Amino acid sequence: MKAALIGCGAWGMALASHLAKKDVSVTVWAHSEEEAMRLAKERSIEAAFPGVRFPETIRFTHNAEEAVSGADLIVFAVASPFTRKTAEQFRDVIGTGRRIVIVTKGIEENTLMTQAEILSSVLPGNTIGALSGPTHAEEVVIGLPTTIVSASEDRAMAEYVQSVFISDMFRVYTSPDILGVELGGSLKNVIALAAGMADGLGYGDNCKAALITRGIHEISRLAIRMGARADTLQGLSGMGDLIVTCASMHSRNRRAGILLGQGRTMDEATREVGQVVEGIYSAKAALALARKFDAPLPIIEEVNRVLFENVSARQAVHNLMTRDRKMESDIVTEDLPECWQSGNSR
Repeated sequence: MKAALIGCGAWGMALASHLAKKDVSVTVWAHSEEEAMRLAKERSIEAAFPGVRFPETIRFTHNAEEAVSGADLIVFAVASPFTRKTAEQFRDVIGTGRRIVIVTKGIEENTLMTQAEILSSVLPGNTIGALSGPTHAEEVVIGLPTTIVSASEDRAMAEYVQSVFISDMFRVYTSPDILGVELGGSLKNVIALAAGMADGLGYGDNCKAALITRGIHEISRLAIRMGARADTLQGLSGMGDLIVTCASMHSRNRRAGILLGQGRTMDEATREVGQVVEGIYSAKAALALARKFDAPLPIIEEVNRVLFENVSARQAVHNLMTRDRKMESDIVTEDLPECWQSGNSR
């Protein structure tokens, strides 16, 4: 079994290390010749994984053709802003008839495409899947128990990716709802920014619980209107990923949110985190999707105001807390008890 892993960031290298330990032959494509040589020599990313050394069997290259030659599975793991450009770079050497799985989360701002939709557009004639869930790279790379979802419209593809990645410490479920899996993984990053802002403001556990709960409500509202399944958003790639991203200091989005809550600007927070903060790139796209599908997303709206309109995090929370009174769930009138339908309270 041969796998080509496109991208050498923390998540990509955690997966490469996991596959190599399963005796999969792994070739990692790095964005520069210098980075490929460094990884081949040092076999570590100390900033992300202190003290962790990658298996000696992993090969590193900057040559696109060499990276994918003979690969049974191609894994795209570059940061979401670079997915399209990288896919275009690999178009000729990948060709058609290949199995490709995307492990990056995000929505493209100008097209509103998910990552799998980008790959399907740029690399037609291939079978596309997505792998997503509550999976911090820092825990995967040292072999802590992890669960994830392999999604594809093609059942054989979803099950193939499952068989490649599954182990006794890395449990993989399958799903036909690739749209729901990707939307859950992308939109939770925006909610995690809000959760981090609340932490930065010192607003406590009650506020965090509310943001997580109302956050999955917003994600589900939009995703279902776009054609996703409700049960997907209540699963690992929806609620599960949202919980871990809002709660863990491994989360770049939560850390950026904390800094925003403490008064940093978006640029200052991004520089201090030192990595791509996916939620910032998905926030505008999420708001555009909300308007396109007429789905009110008040938390995501306020996150956009903090990021792009110089609204303070404190003011954003105040705006959420003082909204018009609402029912908790989106219940149609016919489903209400009779006394609620008539407006007579008892």
